[in-house]
Amino acid sequence: MSHTKEDRLPIHYLLSSFDKFFKMEAAGGIALMVCTIAALVWANSPWAASYHALWATKLTVGIGDWVLSKAAILWINDGLMAIFFFLVGLEIKRELLVGGLSTPSQTIMPVAAAVGGMAIPALIFISLNAGQESAAGWGIPMATDIAFALGIMSLLGSRVPIGVKIFLTAVAIVDDIGAILVIAIFYTASLNLTALFIGLAVLGLMAILNLRWGIRHSIPYLVLGIVVWFAFLLSGIHATIAGVLAAMTIPAGTRMNCSTFVEELRHAAEVFEMAITPGKTVLTNKEQQMALHSLENSYEAATTPLQNIEHALHPWVSFFIMPIFALANAGVALEGDIINELVTPVSLGVFFGLVVGKQIGVTGACWIVNKLGWAEFPDRTTLVHLWGAACLAGVGFTMSIFIANLAFEEGSRLVELSKIAILFASLVSGVLGYLVLKYLAPDASKNGAKPEDYLSEVK
Repeated sequence: MSHTKEDRLPIHYLLSSFDKFFKMEAAGGIALMVCTIAALVWANSPWAASYHALWATKLTVGIGDWVLSKAAILWINDGLMAIFFFLVGLEIKRELLVGGLSTPSQTIMPVAAAVGGMAIPALIFISLNAGQESAAGWGIPMATDIAFALGIMSLLGSRVPIGVKIFLTAVAIVDDIGAILVIAIFYTASLNLTALFIGLAVLGLMAILNLRWGIRHSIPYLVLGIVVWFAFLLSGIHATIAGVLAAMTIPAGTRMNCSTFVEELRHAAEVFEMAITPGKTVLTNKEQQMALHSLENSYEAATTPLQNIEHALHPWVSFFIMPIFALANAGVALEGDIINELVTPVSLGVFFGLVVGKQIGVTGACWIVNKLGWAEFPDRTTLVHLWGAACLAGVGFTMSIFIANLAFEEGSRLVELSKIAILFASLVSGVLGYLVLKYLAPDASKNGAKPEDYLSEVK
């Protein structure tokens, strides 16, 4: 098969990588939906007691006098979710270096949209909860669940321009940065300065391993990252923040440039071909094994640890960590008087913040920066497309539930009311986004807005 010039353009690889990312996130969103439904059914079934007992089970890890004992749900929310936030940190770093946030022209619109999509929902929540205990939950409707949002968008296939998918992903990344800052600054009750200093010192060591010593193997970062996580856990700052900060120390450079990599590939291929011997397999051919080993080393040197770790973690986060988080946290009891529960200040603040606030904040910000001439809409994208994306940004779910757990005391009825509102708001936002993109926005599949079309624009 011959390769055209377009096949070798960098944007081809960028779009191909994004397509794989989108499909992974979309599939993960479907897994999230399944676990959410399972949690709701389980928590409202005759076996509801077993649901709550399972997540309250104590799990203990320790050696000698050093023991850490927590309920299973806390291991998930403080431990497994730290891995989720570590992956978020890697995605943020990648987006800032080479992705949709790497240049000012690419950054203005998604950043403005994300800021608007965080500010307006928070203001709506505060206006409905001012002066009440529930006011502490103002950060809940600020969040966007990228897996759920892209999962819903994937149901529309090629009728949605790829520019909208990239835009929504960039908005969600900036939204994650905002959520991380909110958690670190506003949902930290007390500080253990000694533990915090130790965590920051180890983070500094990880940065030195990368920037000064050029260490690229993942094991040292893994070991030191666990130390950082434990130190932050003791410091009072939520342990998931450690995951984001640790991700920023992961190397994003390569040891081998492209031309050297190509030479190594050619040499290894020649050695492999010359070593072909009738009657011998690769398993018994030492020369071919050495050539393959050389290829493996070249690949390792030509790729970045950031890429490799991100690709390795994505399936685990998408298909295990986030679904188990949903299974453990989405199981709220939907009592008979559900209408009264949905008209409490906290529920109304969350619902209208996610459903209405996200639409106004994201769409309004896009319209303003476009009218001011600061940024153009993505190619083949209209304001209606962005409105549909804004609706999907109201699917808060994972991050919203996570912040609700931090905003209110464990076991508080406010947590339950917040979760009920998050579930209903996410459902309404998801349906609205689907309907807008399906029936109101122009069909991109009919006007040629396909990923490969972007190649013709950069020839």
